[in-house]
Amino acid sequence: QVQLVESGVGLVQPGGSLRLSCAASGSIFRLNVMSWYRQAPTKERALVASITSGGSTNYADSVKGRFTISRDNAKNTVYLQMNSVKPEDTAVYYCNAEIQPWSWTRVSVYWGRGTQVTCSS
Repeated sequence: QVQLVESGVGLVQPGGSLRLSCAASGSIFRLNVMSWYRQAPTKERALVASITSGGSTNYADSVKGRFTISRDNAKNTVYLQMNSVKPEDTAVYYCNAEIQPWSWTRVSVYWGRGTQVTCSS
């Protein structure tokens, strides 16, 4: 049983910073791309940033230069450092990972339950 569990401070003032973490646990033979998505009220879920097992990263234009994604492969954990946070960054943030649970199974996509991030003064 694979689980993704997000954690991080939920309330931040405009211009502030916070860091989200997401740890994968359970049966993990191979952990490929890990990503953060977000969904604001009345909007569709959208990619924020992703990182491969080799460390290559990709960012949405709206967060480039402000957010940094990183991962610790030894801990099966991905991080999202959020700087210069804006009110429009308010959303539920979801962790996403491509995981192969055992050597004989295929890669599947797993989601965390989400964590609320609110930027307000």
